[in-house]
Amino acid sequence: MDRSEGSSRTMSIETHKPEGTDLERFPVPDPGIEEHIERWTDADADAGNRAYRQVLMMLGAVPVLAIVFVVLYFALPRNSFVDIFGMEFDATTFLLGLTGGLATLLIGIACIHWAKTIMGDEEIAEDRHAAASPPEAREVFAAEFAKGAEQSGLGRRKLIGGALGGALGVIAVPAVVLLADMGPWPTSAVRKETIERTIWAEGVKLVNDITRRPIRASEMEIGQLVNAQPENLWEHHGADFQVEKAKSSIIIVRMDPSRIKIPESRQDWQVGGILCYSKICTHVGCPISLWEQQTHHLLCPCHQSTFDLGDSGLVVFGPAARALPQLPITTDADGYLIARSDFTVPVGPSFFERDSNGDFKEGDR
Repeated sequence: MDRSEGSSRTMSIETHKPEGTDLERFPVPDPGIEEHIERWTDADADAGNRAYRQVLMMLGAVPVLAIVFVVLYFALPRNSFVDIFGMEFDATTFLLGLTGGLATLLIGIACIHWAKTIMGDEEIAEDRHAAASPPEAREVFAAEFAKGAEQSGLGRRKLIGGALGGALGVIAVPAVVLLADMGPWPTSAVRKETIERTIWAEGVKLVNDITRRPIRASEMEIGQLVNAQPENLWEHHGADFQVEKAKSSIIIVRMDPSRIKIPESRQDWQVGGILCYSKICTHVGCPISLWEQQTHHLLCPCHQSTFDLGDSGLVVFGPAARALPQLPITTDADGYLIARSDFTVPVGPSFFERDSNGDFKEGDR
């Protein structure tokens, strides 16, 4: 009995493996590296040279395709089409996609072909190690990098490096050229004719944006707000109509002149307490018309920017950084409200090139 118990204890001790042994760390046997089969390009010098020439041809075609891309971009009419299997495609889109896509594809194929047929074909197995890299590992990395550079074959076939560098450099040209399609270059002259001007001009009547009726100054009551547009807005059509409406929309309010602040420089911008402001918030361009008659405040519903229309449209709350642009107005011989000029500052939200020196600020009287 004692002997059997001792034998049992002996067996349990022999079958127990302490933590950290090879069996626990590596429960699956290491299969090792399969037998290496020499590549055809390594065994046959002619095959290696042929692969080398193929890589060079693919990389050499990239600059040609990039140049063709640029020529087509400027040479093709914008309304031209190509017929493929009875279906019409926009010629610009099709040919630019074909040349630019093929150039990019050739770089990828050339790099894969280079790696599979010319670069070193040595198979390596390495045990996993901790994430932190000790100095010894960095030294090993530097040595392996130098070894890889040698195996790349650039020392013997230097044209590949130059061809790859040229291909990668030239392929960026089509991407840069396409930046021109993002819109007109924001030069000073372009800005003055687009985002910095509206169709308001001297003598243009202010009309109700629903009925299109001109607004007579004598018909407006104190505390009233009217959404309005320039009379000449309906001379525009399509997308041009929408663009001009987005910039020219206004609100007209009438306030008691004794209860508001009208700067000396803007005395002739109003008619008996009737003032006109842009309807477009200077924060992110939302249309605003939430009018608080008692406080003379105009609230934007998007982000709660609040403007004091009784004090030159200054910001009194919210994220907007600029006062609401004011349109100078007067009346014609029949008493209808008309513009004295265009807005003196660009309407809407800020943009990078915008000059804010002309905006009305606290203290400008």
